[in-house]
Amino acid sequence: MLLHRQPDLTVIMDNVNKAYNLSAIIRSCDGVGIGEMHAVSYRKSIYTEQNAAAGASKWLKLNLHTSIASAYSAVSECGMQILVATGKEGAQDFREVDYTRPTALVVGAEWDGISEEAIQGADHAITVPMLGMVESLNVSVATAVILFEAQRQRAAKGMYSQARLNPESFQRLLFEYTHPRLSRELRQEGAPYPPLDAEGAICMLQGSESVR
Repeated sequence: MLLHRQPDLTVIMDNVNKAYNLSAIIRSCDGVGIGEMHAVSYRKSIYTEQNAAAGASKWLKLNLHTSIASAYSAVSECGMQILVATGKEGAQDFREVDYTRPTALVVGAEWDGISEEAIQGADHAITVPMLGMVESLNVSVATAVILFEAQRQRAAKGMYSQARLNPESFQRLLFEYTHPRLSRELRQEGAPYPPLDAEGAICMLQGSESVR
């Protein structure tokens, strides 16, 4: 899983609050190799739902924000292009975008859609073309459709064929995922993680010998 993580691909959920949509979007993010995502909430009730989703997302880090500006600042610092998914006129077909660039995909709330502030602050607006009577897909479905196009492009470029996490992050996450209880206790104590061997077992030096 860590070998396939894409640290320069993420999703920003703009006021998405329904538990099943939060869960489905998180699953899609994990499925394409996203390890860190963002959620924006303007109301306490939405924040509560998103916070619950953050606690339940075992394999991803979900960063919570109280404003779209805060989320945009976080991804802009990483050099990501910001793509907002909207059905508004003038939006570009999502398949015409280059997702091999560092990218943050912004998706909107179930009823209100994407906020005007999110649209105005984005680099590009994209859309999933609709040919029937309904105007848009469910937010979790639309997110999955766009993300797997990003995965297709990145796979074709070989971006899943080698580790893209920096070594420090790779080792930290490997320890936390393989030794969750111990890593939690060490974090509470403020103690460093011990090194792991090639098989993910804990190594402790005892004299001149390494024991497991």
